[in-house]
Amino acid sequence: MPRQSGTKRAILDAALELAADNGITGTTMENVAERAGVAKGSVYYNFSSKDRLFEELLLEGVGVLAETVRSARDSLTGWPALQAMIRALLKTVADNRALARLLAAEIFRTDRAWQHSLELLRREVLAEFVTAIRETRPPAAMEDRLGLVAGSVFGAALIGGLEWLVFSPERSLDEVAESVLYGLSGSLAS
Repeated sequence: MPRQSGTKRAILDAALELAADNGITGTTMENVAERAGVAKGSVYYNFSSKDRLFEELLLEGVGVLAETVRSARDSLTGWPALQAMIRALLKTVADNRALARLLAAEIFRTDRAWQHSLELLRREVLAEFVTAIRETRPPAAMEDRLGLVAGSVFGAALIGGLEWLVFSPERSLDEVAESVLYGLSGSLAS
């Protein structure tokens, strides 16, 4: 999804920063206008409501994640594809900390006006993981659960990234990726 410029971009960036710190419920349109350095009317001119503002912000963010994992998988298959996707996802989390915090808080909410739109994009992200997981040749009995497996892999990478940034920021991206991948490799069961 292309990034906007000017006033609309300033509003989206301000909303992201505020919501990452205060949650969406704790963020007002007045707060957003003040942080963006625009009149409150400009916020409503660009976004008819708070729901519309955060829907666009979250859809943009999940769109970035979808493109990130799609690009990372590119011509890779199976386990190498999963490794590349997780590394790319962790880099995106590190580069977009506020977005990662907001997504972690909102991805499982079901009471939001934008939930249906967000779910459609989330499915795009998970479909990329399902493809790579299927290429690892899981047992046939797992076929009907690949979506759940994909969600678990995506969740492990997203939450692992947040754990890294909050509690172990001295670790390198490679160390975090190796840790997440180790947890997914089945080595813990050996």
